[in-house]
Amino acid sequence: MFETLQNSLASAIKTLRGKGKLTESNMREGLELVRQSLLEADVSLPVVKDFINNITEKALGEQVLRLLDPTEQLVKIVHGELTALMGPVDHSLHLKKPLTVLMLCGLQGSGKTTTCGKLGQLLVRRHLKPMLVAADLQRPAAIDQLEILAQSINVPVHTDRINKDPVKVCLDAAAKAVAQNIDVLILDTAGRLHIDSELMQQLQHIERKLHPDQVYFVVDAMTGQDAVNSAKAFNEALELDGVILTKLDGDTRGGAALSVKHITGVPIKFIGTGEMTDALEEFHPDRMAGRILGMGDMLTLIEQASEKLDKEAIAKQEEKLRKGEFTLDDFRSQMNQAKRLGSFSKLLSFIPGMGQMSQMMGEANVDADGEMRRFGGIIDSMTPAEKRNPQIVDTNRRRRIAEGAGVEEKQVNGLIRAFTPMAEMMKAMSSKNPKDRMDAMRQVQQMMQQNPTGDIKRQKGNTGKRLTADEKNQARKRREKEKKHRAKEKRK
Repeated sequence: MFETLQNSLASAIKTLRGKGKLTESNMREGLELVRQSLLEADVSLPVVKDFINNITEKALGEQVLRLLDPTEQLVKIVHGELTALMGPVDHSLHLKKPLTVLMLCGLQGSGKTTTCGKLGQLLVRRHLKPMLVAADLQRPAAIDQLEILAQSINVPVHTDRINKDPVKVCLDAAAKAVAQNIDVLILDTAGRLHIDSELMQQLQHIERKLHPDQVYFVVDAMTGQDAVNSAKAFNEALELDGVILTKLDGDTRGGAALSVKHITGVPIKFIGTGEMTDALEEFHPDRMAGRILGMGDMLTLIEQASEKLDKEAIAKQEEKLRKGEFTLDDFRSQMNQAKRLGSFSKLLSFIPGMGQMSQMMGEANVDADGEMRRFGGIIDSMTPAEKRNPQIVDTNRRRRIAEGAGVEEKQVNGLIRAFTPMAEMMKAMSSKNPKDRMDAMRQVQQMMQQNPTGDIKRQKGNTGKRLTADEKNQARKRREKEKKHRAKEKRK
């Protein structure tokens, strides 16, 4: 997400870094590039003007120009202003007894019904009992869609295919929810292809009768400034408590995310980042600012990992690593775990220093997720003995594995060649010694920067070449270091 804005801002800051010394003149030049970046990302013009004025006031002060590393201070200022532009955000759902009512509204095609299912899933993860309400009686398939979503996340849904009054449907659902000890009622209201008085009157009628505790406007992030304008119109009619931006994973510009809070005064509360029912995240302005500036977002990655990964499997893997064991089976298991968090390029966007990696892979026409699937196919075609010790794979074994996985023999070679240093790094990263872990992380970053796909494809013109003397020496040193570390652990 936000690739256009990320790349443009990175170029603007890189231009400033190239200066021997920052002056008021070249600082203004750099800030002009920042302004252009925001406009290209479809950020609203009034927002851009205020944003640049705030940065200029702080960046052109003596406290920046006199610093030894003023560009880093500029990044800090831009990060702070991006955070202020999109926040603050109150993530509380303001739950109350006996029932909390959440009302979702928006135009047709914004992903409103799907978001009801995602919000229901989010509440289930928080150990609450939600009920979905099919109050969209305008779109024929809306009731069917909500029933399917409710079934997929195993929560109750209230539908009424006879009654044509959405207010009556919502009131009946509220009474039913109280009787069944439901914690949160989620209303999926009707939308239109455009804003009209009939739609607004219907929503206002539901709001007056149900008195929802929170009213959320669901909007497609990819519609850019249209998203901001429609949010403003809905807020004037309903007094919104928050915005849910959908399809943010496909939004390369980011103009809506940066503009909506400033224009409407309504914060973005949640963001949709995929099609699955678990692809709804709390929106944290400071974390999003970090991702926009290529600084990563480890907190969100950790939160998602704690919710989606198999903790028992991870504990077993950590125990094996502490014993100095890491096989291709273990690597396969880790790939399966990583898939639960999303695509490979999405994971890279969370990691500091890796923000530009997905761009590099795109420019090289590299399908990272496809490569990882090929890795899995190769490993699945191996025998247990070959997975434990890939060095036993000879010509005949390699041919058999390649045929079984549907790949070329050189790709089997590439995986085996890459696995040895990978295993050493994994063992080092599980070490109790902080220095060993930091060294391993640096090796991972260097490896990724040299070849994002993990060496299954050699650099052009270098296919099949033997290791250089320097590479052999480095590998030998890594093996000796690991041997000393294992001996030290045994003495403990």
